[in-house]
Amino acid sequence: MKESRPYQPFLLRVLHGLTGICSIAALLTAYWTYDTYDSRWFTLSLPKFPEIEGIHGTFGLYTLIVFPFFAIYAFRRGSRRLIQSDSLQKLARPGKPIFWYSLHRFANTIALFALAFAIYSGRMMDSEWLPKGELHHPWYYAHLISWVILTLCILFHLLLSAKVGGKPLLLSMLHRYSRDRDRPRLWPGKIAEWWSKFRAESAIVWLRSLDLYKILEMLILTAILAAWIVPLFK
Repeated sequence: MKESRPYQPFLLRVLHGLTGICSIAALLTAYWTYDTYDSRWFTLSLPKFPEIEGIHGTFGLYTLIVFPFFAIYAFRRGSRRLIQSDSLQKLARPGKPIFWYSLHRFANTIALFALAFAIYSGRMMDSEWLPKGELHHPWYYAHLISWVILTLCILFHLLLSAKVGGKPLLLSMLHRYSRDRDRPRLWPGKIAEWWSKFRAESAIVWLRSLDLYKILEMLILTAILAAWIVPLFK
């Protein structure tokens, strides 16, 4: 394989693929759930399928399980694909290639927060609300809004990926090829090395080196942790 082709780390492809599959499945079943129980603003007249809410919840749970690993990777190893400290200045240069790259990074970052909000708002809902026709709850509206935002984020992510990298960039996420230094057999050693460095770093040292990515990572991981804990006290 030619080195000139875009290459995505194998672990990124795995985590990105799993998160994408689970979140898109949750997104599609979310609309079917809305069409079954609500459909006040827009409807495709899909078949009424009461069990779809449970299926949607299952895909939402799968997303909640996979997403933390993808988020950690995105902020630790994939930070160059996210918003940069000078992204706002670069957005002031419309039409230039750097404008599209910066906009792509913004879209990637916003998509992470949109997914975190969708997961959290979904966990705040009660599975009995929709079957009982209780459509007035604020968390239900928040969950609806979160999926609309996430849908737009996914569309922008795909369109901007095509803009900045074209077909080669899009296909690079589907390649099975991996370089020697990127083989899965090396992951346990790399994870052990990262964990040893993480344990050796005190909280004070970690906070002193606080940067944009650590703040964004903390916000998303806090939302994910709350999505597990808060429903236990509802």
